[in-house]
Amino acid sequence: MKIGVTIHATDQAMPADELAVEAEERGFDSLYIPEHTHIPTSRRTPAPTGDAELAEEYKRSPDPYIYLAVAAARTSRIRLGTGIGLPAQHDPITFAKQLATLDVVSKGRLVVGIGYGWNHEEMENHGIDVRRRRALTREKMLAMQALWSQEVAEFHGEFVDFEPAWQWPKPVQTPRPPILIGGGAGPILFSHIAEYADGWMPIGGSGMAKALDTLRGAMSEKGRDPDSLHIVPMGVFPNQEKLDYYREAGATEVVLRLPSDSRETVLPRLDEYMQYL
Repeated sequence: MKIGVTIHATDQAMPADELAVEAEERGFDSLYIPEHTHIPTSRRTPAPTGDAELAEEYKRSPDPYIYLAVAAARTSRIRLGTGIGLPAQHDPITFAKQLATLDVVSKGRLVVGIGYGWNHEEMENHGIDVRRRRALTREKMLAMQALWSQEVAEFHGEFVDFEPAWQWPKPVQTPRPPILIGGGAGPILFSHIAEYADGWMPIGGSGMAKALDTLRGAMSEKGRDPDSLHIVPMGVFPNQEKLDYYREAGATEVVLRLPSDSRETVLPRLDEYMQYL
């Protein structure tokens, strides 16, 4: 079971590219950072943590793809991913090129962790019907995968429609960079993973082992190998008992949460986490 780390990058926290260098030197397998294009001041949508106030770092999220590109230039081994990215809030044609280029400059180290989004106001500002965000995400991901895999690609759907077109570069990883979908266990999530993704970023560990049986069944129904699944619990505050549980349940990687703070705070925690490698 691999061990990675995640930080909620901000303009005030330790820069994610510097963290990538430090994490790679210590032997961690991966670094993930989240995405928010902006955060409306309205709190009509409650904070995902359950807190009354939204944590400061949500307001200050940088573009993760630019940060990951800089991190790729400064490292050689560590895998670099979004945890999580929000494809519904992107144009799929330009986003496909952006991610493929990032996979090229990182020499095949990109991991595309995605979600459907939780902040209704943020999505609505992008013109998204929140009730249809799962279907929109699915269609955009399928359209992007057509551009990644076909010399001449076209796509005709409800939300995405483009004529036969060329687009390069193609990703280094084939047939695509690993796609991991974050969220709670459920039939829509699992059907999407089985159709167009490569793994699951579960929220918390409760019931994960039992849910994996259902997910593996969904993979088999689509004619895909359930043993190929990446199971990557995200943002874990670790202890040995918790990591032993994830390992026994079938996790392929666990991503440990670092504080969104200065270098002086982050690096001692990173050193502490080395005991789990």
